[in-house]
Amino acid sequence: MTAQRKPDLPTWRQPDGQPVSCREKIQVLNENLVEIQEMAQDALEDAILMGCDEAQVRHVLRDLIESLENPYKNRSENGQTGGGGQ
Repeated sequence: MTAQRKPDLPTWRQPDGQPVSCREKIQVLNENLVEIQEMAQDALEDAILMGCDEAQVRHVLRDLIESLENPYKNRSENGQTGGGGQ
């Protein structure tokens, strides 16, 4: 396995464009992003070691991300995103 670089951590934003200000929420979001990056890197490396085409694996991973569904879509359209105050 290769040494993994940490992903660039974004400024997390609310739907109105304002930055998320709650440190605990930011920490969870950043930890999730790092975990996803580590899992995706492991999956890519495994696939390449097993003889898969790198470009195809990257395409499959992109498609996977694009296929994610927002189960709260109707709630967020009404301004109810949950998660309490910041």
